[in-house]
Amino acid sequence: MAIIGLTIYWWHLGLFSNQAVLQSYLGQRRLIGPLIFIGIQIVQVVIPIIPGGISTAVGVILFGPLWGFVYNYVGIVIGSFINFFLARHYGKDFILHVVPQKVYDRYIGKTKNQTAFDWFFAAAIFFPVAPDDVLVLIAGLTKMSWQKFSAIIIFLKPFTIAAYSFILVYGSNWLLQFIK
Repeated sequence: MAIIGLTIYWWHLGLFSNQAVLQSYLGQRRLIGPLIFIGIQIVQVVIPIIPGGISTAVGVILFGPLWGFVYNYVGIVIGSFINFFLARHYGKDFILHVVPQKVYDRYIGKTKNQTAFDWFFAAAIFFPVAPDDVLVLIAGLTKMSWQKFSAIIIFLKPFTIAAYSFILVYGSNWLLQFIK
């Protein structure tokens, strides 16, 4: 309940829609700023308000490549664990409150063969173009163990976060050089 209230408060402040407001808000809270950002990352995974790639880039811009990566990683991993738990505990009905039926239908069929799904899930978490948050929810409906899920998220997710950070931050700078 507290996370919902905090999300509404942050939404009202404009933290999810305006990068300048987010920078100002975090800048005024130097000591607690990283914890707030981690909280924002958790929220964006559990409640898909903003695209994860954008918030990942914002983390790198605000905190630099190393700490931005660390804060992104911590928030996204915690959010993924929460999503897996919620899907496992509340099932399909919960997922359909977060994900459109069409998207759910697109991925649920991949769960018919658990071994194939486990490999698909691991590859999707490793590569930066997959709908990770949706697949985490779908994984919560399968027989995938917490141990396997945790290993996949902890060891493969850093590659995606690094790729998004690099592409969105440094790729945009590279692209802007050609436009100017």
